[in-house]
Amino acid sequence: MGHIKEMDIQPDIFETLRATTILGQAKGSSDFDLSPTLLSQLAPNRVLRPASVLIPLIKRNTGVQVILTRRSGNLLHHPGQVAFPGGKVDSTDASAKDAALREAEEEIGLPRQNVEILGAIGQHETISRFSVIPYLGRVIKDFTPTPESGEVAEVFEVPLEFLLKPENYQTQSRVWLGQKGSYLTIPYGPHFIWGATARILKGLADRVALL
Repeated sequence: MGHIKEMDIQPDIFETLRATTILGQAKGSSDFDLSPTLLSQLAPNRVLRPASVLIPLIKRNTGVQVILTRRSGNLLHHPGQVAFPGGKVDSTDASAKDAALREAEEEIGLPRQNVEILGAIGQHETISRFSVIPYLGRVIKDFTPTPESGEVAEVFEVPLEFLLKPENYQTQSRVWLGQKGSYLTIPYGPHFIWGATARILKGLADRVALL
């Protein structure tokens, strides 16, 4: 994994983020949050598949960064989209948290022992019928990302401070299920963050603002 060194950690921001996980248990989010008409058409007894993602947070000299991935363009589902490390919970996973840590290790080479889980924020329902639990994870030591070539085209970082500002979020629309639906986007340099990833990040920003 290359040379690993201890980082200068400022605990205050991480303790603030840990506090958001308590707020996060009260209310989740959905891909349909900005599209009430589509939301009203969903079956109340719909079955969602369990999944989880890791929101890796790493302290740099310039502040805390969120580690994100750009999915391979060769994937069948969501090719080229920006995402967190994560995926469905397998039967061999001890828990949803274990699945998020496993996926992060497989997708970007982040050792699970190098992550302190701060907690989970509210579950997110995706249009693809997954119920996703996002886990906030503090990366304890610096590491060299190793993208899984079949799934991850790029690993990059976005300043947490940027993602916590409401003015950096935009709303766009497209046709879903034959109807117009709206969704959040976060343009950042050459990257375009949208969909579930943007909605989960906005949920985190909203929770931080409540503290």
